[in-house]
Amino acid sequence: MTKIKYWIQAFRLRTLPLAISSIIVGGFLAFFDGRFSFLVTFLAIITTTLLQILSNLANDYGDYKSGADNNNRIGPERTLQGGKISPSAMITGIIITSILSLFFGVWLIYVGTKSLSFSFGIIFFIIGLCAMAAAIKYTVGKKAYGYFGLGDFFVFIFFGLAGILGTYFLNTHFLRIEILLPAISIGFLSTGVLNLNNMRDWENDKITGKKTIVVKFGIKAAKYYHTLLILGAILSAVIFILLNYISPFQFLFLITFPILFYDLNKVLKNTEPEKLDPFLKRLALTTLLFSITFGIGLVI
Repeated sequence: MTKIKYWIQAFRLRTLPLAISSIIVGGFLAFFDGRFSFLVTFLAIITTTLLQILSNLANDYGDYKSGADNNNRIGPERTLQGGKISPSAMITGIIITSILSLFFGVWLIYVGTKSLSFSFGIIFFIIGLCAMAAAIKYTVGKKAYGYFGLGDFFVFIFFGLAGILGTYFLNTHFLRIEILLPAISIGFLSTGVLNLNNMRDWENDKITGKKTIVVKFGIKAAKYYHTLLILGAILSAVIFILLNYISPFQFLFLITFPILFYDLNKVLKNTEPEKLDPFLKRLALTTLLFSITFGIGLVI
């Protein structure tokens, strides 16, 4: 039971709501446009959750090997750092999670593209492999992109654009340009969670050579950047609804705005990085609430 507890800790359950937010929005958008498959959306949720767990395990391993996880790091203790899981066991966990991600990903692609040209299946398979590679290479290896300030870009691409556009297309078999707007919203909010993480850890990251955007440009610039992410997410969602307006219920997601603005104000005023940690979980959960209320507003 103790080992199971440690593995659950390594999975970082608080990140999982963020992972499925894009799938929820993509599924609701497909339903809104009259083309929804429960099986496709369910498999997308399973695949995305596994990819997020894979990313978390690989991040635990990569930061441990690089020395970024040490006694000076702020935030929850990592399992490798605390000696709760051995490096060899973590590698095994990464391999098993990769296999499961690949299995459910292939199943998802088969169900979502079986009535289309075989080339669509190949394209989505390549995208899936890129997602797996991105999950692992965030902090693993000598050229881990998370150590060169590229983590934000990949979070935006996979948590926003790929998640929503991919789920939408696998349900509907077509795309429309306006879908980019909610994809941008979720991508910006997801990137905001990573930015908070990097703001919390920026001093230790600077010492250990992890060159995040916060390390490169400083805390003050990171706060401006965070403001743009939150405001950009809100604006993109509002524009989408205005372009597709049917009823006032579509603005149901506005109930998340007080939370977003309250937390943004706290982040802007923060002077103690360790006190940013609770806001990571809050933004992840608020993003999930944003996704659910945005979707419900479309279909009621």
